[in-house]
Amino acid sequence: MKTNFSSTSEPKIITDTSRYKKIRNQLWSDNDQVKHFPNDIPTDAKDVRIAYSPEFFQIRLKQPPNKIEKLLSQYRSIAKQKYRGGNTNNHINQPNGVPTTFFYTSDSPTESFPATYEILVLNTDDKGRPGFKWNHGDSYGVAINSSASEIIYWSEKW
Repeated sequence: MKTNFSSTSEPKIITDTSRYKKIRNQLWSDNDQVKHFPNDIPTDAKDVRIAYSPEFFQIRLKQPPNKIEKLLSQYRSIAKQKYRGGNTNNHINQPNGVPTTFFYTSDSPTESFPATYEILVLNTDDKGRPGFKWNHGDSYGVAINSSASEIIYWSEKW
């Protein structure tokens, strides 16, 4: 059976980085799913974009290549699942696949990550009932594009 998630929740895309702490600490404060997000936007971050709703939270930013490589190494070593490009529907329908996220902070209307992104799933929790796998749950992780020196922190709950 093919599982499909939809990105019907209209994301709020913001570039006003002063709102980041409020979103992270108030709107998503009771959630372990954002503990891997930076506490503050790094001072060397560029092109910051934030997208959020009650169901998801994403922050996309560029950082120096050496920092991105260090983060990639760190997150690769603890990732429970790894994917190249795609979106949650592509990922969950692979053998032993799990839900991930859509590319909410993309510069285009696409919902899928290009193949230049490595999607690293740090954790998932299936809260569905028998026969309805992934009907409810959550997942979180990072998507990293080394060639663009970019990282996206993401968290989803449904």
